[in-house]
Amino acid sequence: MALFSIVLLAVALDYVLGEPGNTYHPLAAFGRWAAWLEQRLLIPEQTPARQKIAGVCALLLALLPCAAALPLLLLTEAWQTLFGIILLYFCIAPRSLQQHAEAVRTVLAAGDLELARSRVAYMVSRETADLDAAGVRRAAIESVLENGADAVFAPIFWFIVAGPCGALLYRFSNTLDAMWGYRNRRYQYFGWAAARLDDVLNWAPARLTAFGYALLGRTGPALRAWKEQAALLESPNAGPVMAAGGAALNLRLGGPAVYHGQLKAKPWFGGEQTAENGDIARAGGLVYRVLGLWLILIAIGGGFA
Repeated sequence: MALFSIVLLAVALDYVLGEPGNTYHPLAAFGRWAAWLEQRLLIPEQTPARQKIAGVCALLLALLPCAAALPLLLLTEAWQTLFGIILLYFCIAPRSLQQHAEAVRTVLAAGDLELARSRVAYMVSRETADLDAAGVRRAAIESVLENGADAVFAPIFWFIVAGPCGALLYRFSNTLDAMWGYRNRRYQYFGWAAARLDDVLNWAPARLTAFGYALLGRTGPALRAWKEQAALLESPNAGPVMAAGGAALNLRLGGPAVYHGQLKAKPWFGGEQTAENGDIARAGGLVYRVLGLWLILIAIGGGFA
């Protein structure tokens, strides 16, 4: 039951303490390390092939800190358990996700659209300055559903599969994808390797998350949306998660949005109802219910291990 204890205590720490500030968060330090590498290796004037090679080198160098966790495998079981709890706590962020979403819901309910646009901008990569209230709601809900996979279930999945090094590798890879994985002029080739690695590492966790959303929501419609709508979305992993999650909540999500100054004809997906302010909290509730299910399954699995 050691695995269950580690995951449970990491989730409990996150719930009580929330996400640590950037000053103390290892991911913030990792982000600075990645930015330093980018400054030295990304040369926009190079050919696409050379930029791809530079991106592969940057990715490999950026992930070197994962090796620092290997000597910890030589520690006693008690110290490995303690380290595992702390590291997994740093790798997951369900409470932070809930807090960001609640901040958006609160100001929308108060009628302050300008502040709601500002707060939802912390959660999404689309431009938010011209969003109406409905657009802010959809953006917040989509972020909760997608980041449920990225910032909650995928780190736990890789911790189960490969221990602390697995969780760390995934979280670093996901951070690099968030920094370099854009299909724009600057990162189209340099960020290719980081984006592909994140796609690979997210494949299984994303589909387990989508199935969890379906199982604990409107199961039939969610599974149909996954089958029929996921391929319409650009991301191979966010597609199943958001299509299934939207339909599980019966919320119509998506629609055209502006990214980096360009309007994208993002498709509509999910369910049928227009999102209301309370649906932002419903999305967070779905993530926590699936997290509870995962804890039960991990406990059962540990009992048979």
